[in-house]
Amino acid sequence: MKPQPTEFKSSLRLIDATMLVAGSMIGSGIFIVSADITRNVGSSGWLLVVWLITGFMTLTAALSYGELSSMFPKAGGQYVYLKEAYNPLVSFLYGWSFFTVIQTATIAAVGVAFAKFTAYLLPQFSEDRVIADLGFLQISPAQLLAIVIIVVLTYVNSRGVNAGKSIQTFFTMAKLLSLFGLIVFGLFFMKKEVWELNWKDAWELKPLAGSTGIGTYTTLAAFGAIAAAMVGSIFSSDSWHNVTFVAGEIKNPKRNIGLSLALGTIMVTVLYILTNIMYTGVLSLHDIGHADKDRVAVSAAQVIFGSSGTVIIALMIMVSTFGCNNGLIMAGARVYYSMAKDGLFFKKVGTLNKNSVPAFGLWIQCFVACLWCLSGKYGDLLDMISFVVVMFYMLTIGGIFILRKKRPDIERPYKAFGYPVLPLIYIVMGLAFCVLLIIYKPRFTWPGLIITLIGIPVYFIIAKLKNNKSA
Repeated sequence: MKPQPTEFKSSLRLIDATMLVAGSMIGSGIFIVSADITRNVGSSGWLLVVWLITGFMTLTAALSYGELSSMFPKAGGQYVYLKEAYNPLVSFLYGWSFFTVIQTATIAAVGVAFAKFTAYLLPQFSEDRVIADLGFLQISPAQLLAIVIIVVLTYVNSRGVNAGKSIQTFFTMAKLLSLFGLIVFGLFFMKKEVWELNWKDAWELKPLAGSTGIGTYTTLAAFGAIAAAMVGSIFSSDSWHNVTFVAGEIKNPKRNIGLSLALGTIMVTVLYILTNIMYTGVLSLHDIGHADKDRVAVSAAQVIFGSSGTVIIALMIMVSTFGCNNGLIMAGARVYYSMAKDGLFFKKVGTLNKNSVPAFGLWIQCFVACLWCLSGKYGDLLDMISFVVVMFYMLTIGGIFILRKKRPDIERPYKAFGYPVLPLIYIVMGLAFCVLLIIYKPRFTWPGLIITLIGIPVYFIIAKLKNNKSA
């Protein structure tokens, strides 16, 4: 009988890693969140500033992670970096948050987004239909289709990294080209009068008329409005670091992880900025801020392509979310694998199947993501975890400073770009974002923080059980 593999196969090339970065970032957010951003900032100029700030933070973080990935090119990514820089408790809290909400709820949200836009083509999958009412829980066809997609992609990825990478590369290429096509058509058909009106008072920061913003902006409240607006843009730009989780399966990881992070995040950031410029050329600010169900891209496509615009965007988002979820599912299980190797997760999660992938971790992740699909609370949770996500990014980037003192002798084939200035700027901006959210949007901060802190007693319980077993 052939023995079970004990090591990952190095199968992912630079192009595959880059497509994983870009594909994990582009889901449904860019097609939707500009509505909420516009309601908060009330002008075209500040709409772009929010995306530029987010893009700068994303690029800075990605370039900083390049150093960490070259130092520790193994499965687990951010979990490993936090453990090396701090201690097992900090890394466990990240892994705990990642498993309970960050990755699993994101997979659920992206899956339901796929189903919602499928309903444009096949109305029987509408989220407004109820096929089971359990009193405390209503189940729609959209939720069930999301579960089917998650299960199918989990199965595909359990068959080996080559199956997952083929889907990832194909669907990411398709959505990059389709998003670029939408931008080109939008800029070609942009309306001069709409553009001029939108950019007339481009730098006046205010709540959009007809929306419930934070209120009349004082100087501090203006910063609060920007932070609140960035919740959506950060969610849309997140998951770029998923490539670090599959480091053990990337060819020449010391070079290719850092390079893929740079290439992927730059590519997506440019596309996001151009997409929002296109929005301001075809839709009034009111139409952006008050698009039906926040679906700005649908409104823009209807202006550009007429009645067929809805179908075009629906297909684009289906392709986008399908590819995005494949990347999220592929990468997530590698974190639980690393946790299991440290004795902090189910032992079986730390084993590989005959296809050299952590199949048990994939299926546990699938189960939790499906529960979030059924709960209907994934959207609320995703808003709430932006605070936690940025907090762990700050800790990880801060780890660069710690490791340069603690481990000066370790090989660093790639060093953080702009060190120490850019990493420090990220930490300051991230800290400002978190503090402003605590002040102006406390409901976005406390639930995510509480979920993270619950991990502290869980960690000590697991550590105690682990010590009792070894005694």
